[in-house]
Amino acid sequence: MSVRISPLERPFETDVEEQLRSMMPPNAEPIALFRVFARNLEMARAMQPWGRYELGKTFSVGIRQREIVIDRTCARCGCEYEWGVHVAFFADQALLTPAQVASLTKGHAADPCWVDESDRALIALVDALHDAGDVDDALWSALRSHFDDEQILDLTLLCGWYHAISFTARTARVPLEPDAPSFVSVTAP
Repeated sequence: MSVRISPLERPFETDVEEQLRSMMPPNAEPIALFRVFARNLEMARAMQPWGRYELGKTFSVGIRQREIVIDRTCARCGCEYEWGVHVAFFADQALLTPAQVASLTKGHAADPCWVDESDRALIALVDALHDAGDVDDALWSALRSHFDDEQILDLTLLCGWYHAISFTARTARVPLEPDAPSFVSVTAP
């Protein structure tokens, strides 16, 4: 598919350069999605504090739980771009096995690679929010056995945030990052 909103390319205006630098780790080149966001600089600035919180150290769940939700959300939304960025940058840090990455992409919470019930609850949460925009009482009970109010609030908003990111990346047809995996690179669980 053709790119609909092209990422900005160098040379960047000074304010764009500063914004992109602030969105990336030190000395890292800005990813294509951020260069698309920078086409609306005020929007990029407004989004940054929330994105920094969700990927930061004060987020109420750990990187593993965060990445399970993000990877599953992006896969369910068909957003190969953002899924690939997160798998490339965070799957190892989150201790996600290749089988678990495949399951998050093409599988189910009941796949045998998931032995921790809290991981299964997170996948079920994403699926329920994606499919129905709500969770039933049984899933709520399962979530409450693993997560407190603060964490559940963070997890549901994280899922919603990555729906928005997925919608934007897909609609703009952001090109895949060169070193990121693709959906076809994982085998079904």
